[in-house]
Formats: sequence, structure tokens, C-alpha cells
Amino acid sequence: MNSHILSILALLLAIGIFFIYVNPTWNDSILATQERIAQADQTLAAATKYTRQQKELTDARNAIDPANLTRLTTFLPDSVNNVGLVLDLNALAARSGLSLSNIDVVAGNVSTSAQGALSVGSANPLGSVNLSLSAAGTYAALQAFLTGIEKSARILDVKDIVVRGSDTGVYTYQMKIRLYWLR
Repeated sequence: MNSHILSILALLLAIGIFFIYVNPTWNDSILATQERIAQADQTLAAATKYTRQQKELTDARNAIDPANLTRLTTFLPDSVNNVGLVLDLNALAARSGLSLSNIDVVAGNVSTSAQGALSVGSANPLGSVNLSLSAAGTYAALQAFLTGIEKSARILDVKDIVVRGSDTGVYTYQMKIRLYWLR
């Protein structure tokens, strides 16, 4: 009989230890630690995937011919570079026989998504700025200048042209040109 009582007491003691110590310890600290480990494993998997994609993109960029990469940077630069653009436009005008008298940046940047151009989600990767040009020259010089802008390595849009007539064959032109770049 004594052995039955001891067995029952040992069982009750084991059940008490389970509910007082083991179960709360398991449910509180061990499960929380397992959840943090699972979250850390997910973060590690995402970081590994990101690193792999970054390496693939770096390898793909390194595989591009440097001359083509230079052409792409010229086509869609990562900054406005006002000085370089003004020098390029002035050189183009000189080759065309057009005389530029004024180049101004029109106040405020224009969002390309507001004008219906390329828009990628809410974060538009393209920026744009409008330039106002004043020039004088013949109609043939204007045609050559516009052909040069059309064949330019940079993306330029002629938005507006105002022609003021003359009896001498030399006209005055007001042009608005939009320039694009990567943000």
C-alpha cells in the first residue's frame, strides 16, 4: 500500500512540476526563442536571395561592353549636367549655322508621369527639366539644328517652337526643350 501511495505522490509531483515549471518555461521562453529563430532564418534566406540577385546583376553589368555602357550613360545620364548640355547645344547650333543667344532653365522640374510619359509605379525613375532657347538663323539652319537634336545621343524633346518672321531671311526662334535623366 505504501508503494501505491508513493507512486501516486510521485505522479502528482511530476504533474505539479510540469504545470508549475516545465509548461510555462516551454510556452514562454522556448516557443518565443523558436519564433525568433524562425524569423531570423527567413531574414537570412531573404538576404541570401538578395545577395545572389545582386551578384547576378553585377555579373550581367560586367558582361556589357564598356563602350555600350558609355553610350547608355550618355543616352540617359544620372544627373542633369547643365554645363555639358549647354556646351553640346551650343556646338550643335554652331555646326547648324544657328546662333544661340539665350539658354534658360524653366522654373520647376516637370514630372514625366504628369505628362503621360514613362511611369513606373509611384516611384518614377526619370526626372526631367525644361530648357528655353533663343536663337537666330535661317530656316535651313533651324532644320539642321532640329535634325541634330533628333539624332542626339541624349533624350531631348522639342516641346514648343515660336518663329518670328523677318524680311532678311534670318528668323528669331524661341524653343522649349525637355531634357531627361535617371534619378
